[in-house]
Amino acid sequence: MASATAVAATARTAPAAPRSLPRWLWALPPVTVLALVFLYPLALVVQQSFTPDTGGMSVAPYTQVFASDAFRQALTTTVWLAVGSTAGCLVLGFALAVVIAFVPFPGGKAVARFIDVFLSFPSFLITLALLFVYGSVGMANGAWTDMTGAHQGPFQFLTTPWGVLLAEITYFTPFVMRPLLAAFSQLDTAQLEVASSLGAGPARIVRRIILPEALPALAAGGSLVLVMCLNEFGIVLFTGAKGVTTLPMLVYSKAILESDYPAACVVAVVNVAISVGLYSLYRMVARRAGA
Repeated sequence: MASATAVAATARTAPAAPRSLPRWLWALPPVTVLALVFLYPLALVVQQSFTPDTGGMSVAPYTQVFASDAFRQALTTTVWLAVGSTAGCLVLGFALAVVIAFVPFPGGKAVARFIDVFLSFPSFLITLALLFVYGSVGMANGAWTDMTGAHQGPFQFLTTPWGVLLAEITYFTPFVMRPLLAAFSQLDTAQLEVASSLGAGPARIVRRIILPEALPALAAGGSLVLVMCLNEFGIVLFTGAKGVTTLPMLVYSKAILESDYPAACVVAVVNVAISVGLYSLYRMVARRAGA
C-alpha cells in the first residue's frame, strides 16, 4: 500500500511531457522558402503581364501579344517542334531499347549504363557535338570540300528547323529509353521463347508481345519529352537557327533585345500554363504506368 502511494505521489510531482508541435508549424518553413524562391517571382511575372508601359492594370499586353504574328508563329513553331521531336524520340527510343534489351551483343550492359549518364548531359553539349560534325565548317563538310574542291559542303541543315529537330531527337531520346528499359527488365522472357517456338517472327513478337508491354512506358516517356521540348531554349540558341523562334526564344527576344517586359511576361505566362498542363498530363500517365 505504501509503495502504491509513493508511485502516485511521484506521478503527481513529475513534469508533464512537452506537447508536440502542430503539423502546420513543421510545414511552415518549407512552404515559406517555396513561396519566396518560386511563387513570389512567378507572381511578379504574372503581375507584370497585366501592367502595360502606360501604367495601371490592363489586359492590353495580352491583346497585343495574341494579335501579333510573331507570337502565333512562335507558338506554331514550338508546338510542331515539340510534337515532331517527341514522335521521333518515341520511334527511335523504342527501336534502340528493344535492341539493347532483347538482342545480345558485347557491351550491351555498358550501353544501358551510359544512357543513365547521358541524362545528366546539358543540351547545349549535344548541339555543340552536332555542330562539330555537321556544321558549316564541321567534319562532314570539311571532308566533302577536301574531296570535291567545292567552296562549301552539302550539310547546311543545322541552322534550319530540321537541324533543331535532329538535335532535340538526339538529346531527348534517352529520356524515352530509360522507362522502356525499366519496363523491359520486368517482361517475362518465357513469353518470347514460347512465341518463337511456335513460329512467330521477330516483327510479330515485337508487335504482339513487346509493344503492348511498352505502351505505358512510352506514354510516360513521351509526355515528359513533350514537356521538355516545349521549354527547350539551349538547343535552339546554340544551333543558330535564325528562322526558328520558339516561345522561350520569344521571351528572350522581348525581354533582352527589345526591353518589352510586359510582352515577355505574357509569353512566359502562356508558356508556363501550357507546361503545367502538360506536366499534369505526364504525372497522370506516369502514375498509371507505375513510373
